[in-house]
Formats: sequence, structure tokens, C-alpha cells
Amino acid sequence: MTSTVPAAVHDEQHAQARTEPPVTMFGPDFPFAYDDYLAHPAGLGQVPATEHGTEVAVVGGGLSGIITAYELMKMGLKPVVYEADRIGGRLRTARFEGCDPELTAEMGAMRFPPSSTAFWHYADLVGLETRPFPNPLAPDTPSTVVDLKGESHYARTLDDLPEIYHQVMEAWNACLEEGADFSGMQQAIRTRDVPRIREIWSRLVEKLDNQTFYGFLCDSPAFSSFRHREIFGQVGFGTGGWDTDFPNSILEILRVVYTGADDDHRGIVGGSQQLPLRLWEREPAKPVHWPKGTSLKSLHGGDPRPAVTRLHRTAGNRITVTDATGDVRTYRAAVFTAQSWMLLSKIDCDDDLFPIDHWTAIERTHYMESSKLFVPVDRPFWLDKDERTGRDVMSMTLTDRMTRGTYLLDDGPDRPAVMCLSYTWCDDSLKWLPLSPQERLEVMLKSLREIYPDVDIRKHITGNPVTVSWENEPYFMGAFKANLPGHYRYQRRLFTHFAQDRLPEDKRGVFLAGDDISWTAGWAEGAVQTALNAVWGVMHHLGGSTDPANPGPGDVYDEIAPVELPED
Repeated sequence: MTSTVPAAVHDEQHAQARTEPPVTMFGPDFPFAYDDYLAHPAGLGQVPATEHGTEVAVVGGGLSGIITAYELMKMGLKPVVYEADRIGGRLRTARFEGCDPELTAEMGAMRFPPSSTAFWHYADLVGLETRPFPNPLAPDTPSTVVDLKGESHYARTLDDLPEIYHQVMEAWNACLEEGADFSGMQQAIRTRDVPRIREIWSRLVEKLDNQTFYGFLCDSPAFSSFRHREIFGQVGFGTGGWDTDFPNSILEILRVVYTGADDDHRGIVGGSQQLPLRLWEREPAKPVHWPKGTSLKSLHGGDPRPAVTRLHRTAGNRITVTDATGDVRTYRAAVFTAQSWMLLSKIDCDDDLFPIDHWTAIERTHYMESSKLFVPVDRPFWLDKDERTGRDVMSMTLTDRMTRGTYLLDDGPDRPAVMCLSYTWCDDSLKWLPLSPQERLEVMLKSLREIYPDVDIRKHITGNPVTVSWENEPYFMGAFKANLPGHYRYQRRLFTHFAQDRLPEDKRGVFLAGDDISWTAGWAEGAVQTALNAVWGVMHHLGGSTDPANPGPGDVYDEIAPVELPED
């Protein structure tokens, strides 16, 4: 996702937030307290002892797949993880050949909000270290430069920007409040007031499902000025510009701003891929059924199974999996966590794996493109001071030029550092697609030279660039799901698929999870939440149950099920 909660909302609510419960990714579509569920001493549930050791296929070794497998293993089941590429999925941390091994480039997820409380449960479990992420105008970002239409503005805080930026911020605040009851919903999320959340959201889903983000702005009197909408699209507030999201459903944007998903981001020291890798190797203290010292890695003999090439149903409503080596295995339950379009293209699937309306939802899933390029540098030279102005010679940069967003990442003044020269989405990402890494680098350096004519970035570069275009990655085909107007019904089908009692018996046993299935795609929290849904689904499918003191997402499903819109 690009950008969310505006600075003005921060300013107005910081004092209040210090004395009230924090905003978390609690709803609004399915307001279940995943963090409380994870923290409860009773655990996530159990399966009958007769099922201990039962194999369950887990397709995809990204964060959702590894958490699914880890929790199933803790219940005494035997997850069998299939992974076509590498453990981590979109939590992919790259390094620079021939450079300091501590220098990292986050090719996928790189910043995580405190509101992602289920995600942080696992990050804390494996002992990850974090630091503030240098978003534009964030308190820990030394400086920010906004460069639009050839005019640059240097700022340490929002107050340093010209008045028109304050007007844009105020327009966004008014737009959210008038059109989406922003403060009312955030208060309900803070206090986990489920009836109030559902009251507000039910009304908005019915009203706004067919509305684009841009249309929502245009309908607001506060955004009557095209110039204000243009600046908001190019710069935004939070992590950067909004315009790549303009065609998407406004409901997607509201989910993010309501839950503080773009607030107070933290980066993970050493890279986010450590989380799934450490869970892969982690030995639970009190495993059920398995001997002490068991880990996912040990259950798999070191490595996951290779790519899945076929999924089909066989007698007894079993799920049969064929992998790239030709190995065929049959399971009573399977969880699919990989990119859902794989079911349409790279994996030979029987139509009867899912109900036809679920296939339609998979086919209609809309993905955002995204590209990044990183280079290693000798030191954080951007902190040098310009002798004439006393300002940093270079800053975190937002621009309408090809680079769009440039991030500066350091580990101290005397240490090697990393520059994310460009981070782009959608059409901006497609502009980079035909270019080689070196060609991309040259265009980026040219764009930045127009903004910083006196700064020689090239002389500080110490290694070759690393780059990614997620739309060109064969096992991803895009950065993440982003619903278009009218897609709410499709997303509801995919998210609620884990509660299978309403499905025909011959359509049960395969569970969907992962970023594509989440209401908040593009945020690791969604991958975690859908993994926990799938774990509950498998447990229930195999005759297990939760402790009455700690009901799971399926136990309370009827009370908090997402709003259902009419089909006719």
C-alpha cells in the first residue's frame, strides 16, 4: 500500500492516544482479536490424539505458510510445506555481492506498523530487533525533500512545507471525517467496540463498494480543487504519494487508515525474511506429540518440498498434491497460501477444488505492480551539511520524477549504508520493467541529479544494484492484491473460505490463506491473520476444537461475519 493516515490526524490524536488503547488492525470487516487469541495461555486449540502426526499440505513458504505450518506442528499435526522459490515469500531480504554482509535490501515488505499486533507476536517470539523506518517527515527521518514540477521544498516537519500542503492535509482530514466517520471508527477500534464498528462499516460498505479512491476525493467539497487532488496524489501524507491507488476501491484505503497501518513504522534489523526463517528453525518449548527439539526444519529433513504442479481431489474427499519431482502425496487437508493466480496458471487444478463462485473471485483478483532498486554506499553521506544552507545535502525524497520515492537507510555515521533509489507502484513500476538493473540505475541517478545537482551519488556507490519488479516474478505476478470497485463480494468469499461448514462436503478440506485472501493485503498482518484462520479451519476439519476460554475465529464467525451484500 502506498500512503495512509495524514499528519494532521496524528497531531490531533497523539495526546488522546497516550491515554487510550492503541489502534490495532482490529477489523473493520472481521473484528476478531487475533492478538488476544495468540496470547491466551490455553493456546489456539487442539486436535484429537488419534490425529497426531496426520500430514497436512501447506502450499507456499511465505509468512502465511510458515505460520500455518508452525501452529499446526504445535498442535501435533505434521505440516508438509511446499515452496517453489525460497522461504519468505514477499518477506525477501537481499544482500549485495562483495559488500558488507550486514547491508540488506528489503525487496518486499520493509516497514511494519505497531498496529500489526498479530505480526509482532511472532516477531517478538523469535527475538527480532527493530528500528524506526525513515518515512517522509517521520520524527526519526533527518529531512525530507518534496520535489514537484521542478520545484523542491526542504522540510524536517510538515510546518516547513508551503501553505498549500497544509491545505491538502486539511482537505484529506475533512474528506475522511465527512465521508467515512474517521474519528468514530478509530475510537471504536481503539476500544474494540464490535457493535459500533459493524454499525459504521455496514453502512459504508453498502454505500462505497462501487466507489474509487479518486471518486471519493472528488465527491468531497474539501477536495474541489484539482490542484489539491494532484498534490495529494503525488505526495500524500504518511509513506508517500497516493495516486497509484486512485483507481482502487476506497474501502481498501479506509481499512488501512482506520487501523493505523501507515503509522510509526518500524524496520527489522537484518531484514524481515528472518521472521519466517527463524520460525522454520524454531523448536517450540512444549510441542504436542512431537519430541522436544522438533522444528519445521527437522520435520522436513532440512528443506521444504519443491513446487506444486498439480492439485486435485481423490476418493474420500482427499487432496492429492503432485510436486515438481513427480512425487504424489494425498492429504486429508491442505492449506494454499501462495499467490492465488498460481491456481489458474502454474498449477494444474481440478475445478472441484473450490465452488465456482470462489474460482470467479480468484480470477477477478486485482494485483498492484511494484518495483524497487537499492545500491550500497560507503557511508550515509546525505547527512553531510551544505556549507551555504546548513541543510542535509540529500534527503528522503518524494518527487513526480521517475524515481517517485527515495529512501536513505543507515546504521550510524561511520558505517556502510544503503539507498533505495526508487520505490514505485503500478504504471510507475511498469516504466522500469523493460530496463536492466544498470539501465534503471542510470535513469534514477539522472532523475536525482536534477533535484540534487551538487551531489555525486555515483562516487559513493560501492557495489552493483539489486532490483525487483514483482509483476515479473513468476511465483508472484504482482506485489499484492488491491480490490477494484465492486470487488467486495469477491474478497468476502475468499476471506471467509476457512469457515467451511456452509460448503458442500465435497468442497471442503482445502483452505485459502495469505496476502491475497486478507482484507488488508500489502501488510504482513493480513498474512498472519489468514494463517490463523486456516489453522482453525484445519483443526475443525480434523475434529479438533478450541478451549472455551479462548474461542477462535471460526467459533465466533456468526457473530462477526463480514457484511454480506446482495448478489442480485
